[in-house]
Amino acid sequence: MKTVIQIVLIVAAIILAYLIYDSVERPIEFEKAKDARFKVTVQKLKDIRKAELAYKDVNGEFTGDWDTLINFVKHDSLPLVRKIGMLTDSMIEAGLTEETAIKKGLIIRDTINVSVLENVFNESYPIDKLNVVPVKGVDAKFHLGATEITTGSGIIVPVFEAKVHNNTILEGLDEQLIINLNDQKRTNGKYPGLRVGSLTETNNNAGNWE
Repeated sequence: MKTVIQIVLIVAAIILAYLIYDSVERPIEFEKAKDARFKVTVQKLKDIRKAELAYKDVNGEFTGDWDTLINFVKHDSLPLVRKIGMLTDSMIEAGLTEETAIKKGLIIRDTINVSVLENVFNESYPIDKLNVVPVKGVDAKFHLGATEITTGSGIIVPVFEAKVHNNTILEGLDEQLIINLNDQKRTNGKYPGLRVGSLTETNNNAGNWE
């Protein structure tokens, strides 16, 4: 009888130890995985912001269409002012302005067109995957939108928004911990995911992680 009781106690102790270990380690492992996934997702959202800002520089507005944005980066160009030389003290003493120095050929200021892809990113950047959530094992794209907002002073401001929900970023991780994270965000009035820009307010194209 003692042997049976001892075995039962040992099994109970093992189960209790496992439950304690699980309750401590499970959230820690979740946080590690979450942080790693958030890091690469934030970087992609920063890249999307760079592409959108370049698009606005050329077109005067943002775009909410992925094909339009990606094709712009792949095939369009940006005007870039080339500056060679600068006004020296002797030029200024001689009464020269930048305009007159340019006319005399003492300094050079001209505009050249440069590839958006090379200037904003680099030739090897996988621009065709700009809209893809960069989490291994997750097959999803960012939501993209663009519109205009009229401020209280009557100024029309173009805005854009790119976002992805926590359920997508954290797909495959502990479901209950994802639910807890989302509930915490909603309780605080925050979007339960990662987002850059906004379609409802002028936030200077900031990310909600900043």
